[in-house]
Amino acid sequence: MYCLSLTSSFRKMNTKCVAEHLLAPCGLSIDDAARLVRDVWENLPGEQVDPRETLLYLRRVWHAGLKAVEQAEHTVSFAEAAHASIEARSDLRATTLRDLRYYVRRMLKVGWVADRPLRSMTTCECRRLLEESCNTGKSTFAKGRVILHSIFSYGVRREWCDANPVSRIEVPKVYEKEIKPLTINEVRRLEQAAEMPQHREMRFSLALMMYCGIRPTEVSRLDKKDISRSEKCVFIRPQNSKTGGGRRVPLRKADRIPLNERVIPDDWEKRWRALRRAAGFRTWVPDRLRHTFATYHAYHFKNLPLLQLEMGHRSADLLRTRYLNLCSVRRRDAGQFWR
Repeated sequence: MYCLSLTSSFRKMNTKCVAEHLLAPCGLSIDDAARLVRDVWENLPGEQVDPRETLLYLRRVWHAGLKAVEQAEHTVSFAEAAHASIEARSDLRATTLRDLRYYVRRMLKVGWVADRPLRSMTTCECRRLLEESCNTGKSTFAKGRVILHSIFSYGVRREWCDANPVSRIEVPKVYEKEIKPLTINEVRRLEQAAEMPQHREMRFSLALMMYCGIRPTEVSRLDKKDISRSEKCVFIRPQNSKTGGGRRVPLRKADRIPLNERVIPDDWEKRWRALRRAAGFRTWVPDRLRHTFATYHAYHFKNLPLLQLEMGHRSADLLRTRYLNLCSVRRRDAGQFWR
């Protein structure tokens, strides 16, 4: 009975009243609804003749629009996206993850950014974030830009945003400081310190860095199986390499060290610092031995493609612009270094 009375009451209402009754919860008037329908109608492809087909098409447009709006509004806060991007790269080395977390902490200390929706962040806001969190120098700004770019790239893959606004931020030009290779006297000081009983276990490591150009972190990760006696070379495996690429490096002068002394000791970092202090170096420039190797190698062997291969560079450009410092080396010194 209730349904019949309700139906009869609706029949007594005219079309306008029914429309107003249905639109009231939405806060829309008949005129507003008519404008929406007209906007859709004017953008229909071709002409819709059949009223029923037109109605079905309008319904499809309506639902597709709802879905598009829902996707466009799907996002997370910057803080959530930053932590998720680090978690997604948990397979990286501990030192790399440490750097990522350090820069993310610096960014999140900027008060306004943590709760900012990732999708709504603009290029201007990203530049402002870098200027406020990575303002200690151009190299810091450049590193922060790389990490911020990776956060938005991860957000694009997760559909938390549609584009990477960091791509439009110019990369600052960083001028590297000149790193001079060790002089022959400085080389002798290191080798003499490595002959001391308390530092003798570092002889092989020193030779690998100075005469093979292997990075300190790569040396510290070496295993016995990576040192080939028959091939007289060292294999730097991808998981031990800084750049993620493997390479084969000849032992050269490191091959003169007896087999029983070719060891990589524990607490390597501590021993390496102690060896430098014993040689009289109070301050130390990172990668100085690698620069020494590259400079003397290029001057003596005159073979940049071979040097590029042994150092694990993708091109020789980095050798020419950063590693080689031939103006401070004499031919006699290069020959003496390798003899």
